[in-house]
Amino acid sequence: MHITIDPAERRKRTTVTGLIGSLCMFPLRALINLCVRLRIHPNTLTLIGVIINVGAAWALGYGRFELAFVIMLIANIFDFIDGKVAHLTRLESEFGAFWDSTLDRFSDLALLTGLIFLYSKLGRTDYVMVAALALIFSIMTSYARARAESLVERCKVGFMERPERIVLLMIGAITNRMAGVLWVVLVLSILAVANRIYYTYLALNRLPMPSREGVAGMFNRAFFWTDDRATVPYDIWVVAILAFVWLVPPAWLGDPMAQDQGLIAWIGQTIKN
Repeated sequence: MHITIDPAERRKRTTVTGLIGSLCMFPLRALINLCVRLRIHPNTLTLIGVIINVGAAWALGYGRFELAFVIMLIANIFDFIDGKVAHLTRLESEFGAFWDSTLDRFSDLALLTGLIFLYSKLGRTDYVMVAALALIFSIMTSYARARAESLVERCKVGFMERPERIVLLMIGAITNRMAGVLWVVLVLSILAVANRIYYTYLALNRLPMPSREGVAGMFNRAFFWTDDRATVPYDIWVVAILAFVWLVPPAWLGDPMAQDQGLIAWIGQTIKN
């Protein structure tokens, strides 16, 4: 039998993030099939994921970032496969969607509360505030979309959605660059909320969306985010974010946890020597 690959899907596979996603699907597919054979209910998988994420929040709260990374990795495997299992077992339901969305918010709150607890123990009120604002705007990003979609058909705009937040927190934990990650999450979450408010205003008033042509169009495309994941513009944003997180010296951000100089400072010192 000849299988035709959708051109859009082929384009996604040629991007860096698309390739990474395809590679990650190999082990996950086996786990999804195992859950289907065992008839594990997808709502149970969702609950397991959020309980494990509470463990990750505990690890973050006590500054055990590497352990938090491992726990978050396991938790978010469950978070990813629950929808796939629901589809394959024909157990998709309105309650399941509500259950998944509600527990996702709980996981978000738990992880960022863990960081707030950590920074409060360290006496770093500045990062308590950064983490608290990141928590507020993370939840507002989800709320803005849910409220907008009660008024308009679809409001999937803004770069910093839940998958990006979770992956960034994992990267921050395993590389000990949580301060940079929190700043990225905070700034891009504020931008995502603004995008969704503006999009809803335009849609409700039947006004044209921002142009994507010319220099102004490039600016609009970057800061009024409407592109899909696993596309070239998405890859560019990912590279820019990772460059900021990994290259900016922790001391510049007043990172409460990272003690090293950072890559830029190390390169500069190496050149001088």
